[in-house]
Amino acid sequence: MATVAPDVSRSTERCLTFEDALSMAKFGAFNVVLMAISGAILTAFLLETIGISYVIAVAGCDLQLSTSDKGILSAVGFLGVIVSSHLWGFLADTQGRRKVIVPTLFLTFAITIVSSLMTNFWMLTVCRFMAGFFISGSSATIYAYLGEFHNQQNGSRAIMGASFVFGLGCILLPAIAFAVINQEWELPIVPLGVVYRPWRLFLVVCSVPGLISAFVLLWFPESPKFILMQGDVDQTIKTIQWVHRFNRGRKVEPLAIDSILAETEAQQSKARRAELQNMKGIGALAKLVWNQTAPLFMGSFLKKTAIVCFLQFGTYLTSHGTYMFFPSILDQVFKAQETGEERFSVCELVYDRANTTNTETDTDDECVVQTLDVTLYEMSFILEVIYAAGFAIIGLIINVVGRLSILVFVFGGCGIAGLLIIFVEIPMVSVWCYMILVMCGFAGSIVSAITVDLFPTNLRAMAVCMSSMFGRLGGVIGSNLFGLLLESQCELTFAIPGILLITCGLLSFFIPNIHQRMRSKDSISSRC
Repeated sequence: MATVAPDVSRSTERCLTFEDALSMAKFGAFNVVLMAISGAILTAFLLETIGISYVIAVAGCDLQLSTSDKGILSAVGFLGVIVSSHLWGFLADTQGRRKVIVPTLFLTFAITIVSSLMTNFWMLTVCRFMAGFFISGSSATIYAYLGEFHNQQNGSRAIMGASFVFGLGCILLPAIAFAVINQEWELPIVPLGVVYRPWRLFLVVCSVPGLISAFVLLWFPESPKFILMQGDVDQTIKTIQWVHRFNRGRKVEPLAIDSILAETEAQQSKARRAELQNMKGIGALAKLVWNQTAPLFMGSFLKKTAIVCFLQFGTYLTSHGTYMFFPSILDQVFKAQETGEERFSVCELVYDRANTTNTETDTDDECVVQTLDVTLYEMSFILEVIYAAGFAIIGLIINVVGRLSILVFVFGGCGIAGLLIIFVEIPMVSVWCYMILVMCGFAGSIVSAITVDLFPTNLRAMAVCMSSMFGRLGGVIGSNLFGLLLESQCELTFAIPGILLITCGLLSFFIPNIHQRMRSKDSISSRC
């Protein structure tokens, strides 16, 4: 009799939907580890692209950087992301999520090592472009990879959990900068003609989280959802069983899963896979890429694509564009306070500093070691702690209060803070308004979570990468916008992102199904 019960149980669960099969693996250690690795990859992206803001503040003499050069270096990493986003989205949707994430992380580390040895502006610019090119593949694809190991009930929470880890990881940026950049040692590397200074080591240290994540993912399987879309039901079941053993221990009884119901998307994916195998020539490849991309801008997907792309554009234009000048502006504020000034607006300070700089002449060709005010590191640390706490809170309440409420609060609050910077004349209040403006980055992860749910599996990675591309485009425009307007039209520099964020808050009301809270497990399973 003991052998009959399992057979009966197995027969009642012979054909399961993917959602039901994935739910049987439960939420456990694997999910936590995957969220941690995903957060580390997102951290690697931030360190690779935003970390340059600390470098340009102290490496100006080493590399003979002009103000325009600093603007280019601030934006070139995002330019690499923009150029490559479409490619990585196509490869992730056709070849696999993991096959994109792991190699690009290793390549990013390699190119960062090379960039730390560059001796002039243009060589460093090319290397930072390539670093952005490669890190884009892992940072955007990881959202789809993470989301597809979770059912609809836990998907958004998992992505916000990874964002919480990302928030913790962001604390590394000011911590690494404080520990490395402000030192005064140097190491001549005569064969390469390089004087290795702390800012060069800073670049290498910033790439370590990505390297560690790549090694860990070597032991992880491909996304089960992607495998199912390729028509390989047996391998999908093996992957879910692997997750189950990771969560419950190797001695646990295998899940009673004999088969998983095929989905419409799997049939479409099978047709695309056959087309890919028969593909010959660049023209055929271009056609396949077009067929993978065009649906995002057709029919019911057009509205979804337009909204998420605009929201990411506004988010990154503000968060990345303003953060690139965060160290230098706060450094000016704190140094002005040290001279006894008590009331001044940020723009008054910027104009005064610009006039002072324009009247100075360079009479000394010798490089002087540059350091940043310690208070800057303290405020940067506080900002990153708030980011970490904010992601944790959002992860806890997102299924309770809904995504719309959080998006409107973030976009509206940050937009108002951006406008207040123009008028406030109390330095510390201005600093906090600036920090709140930068915090609009909270919205980026929420919009990515929404994007994962809005699009089917066969278009999901492409949709995330496409919205990411528009977001990075916003980052490039924001960085150059600040560089071009800050010293001549400071008020306009802060008014543009402030108004843009408020517009994003209003546009959030038009996201399809945004008013619906997360449904119960039963209703989610029945939908599949």
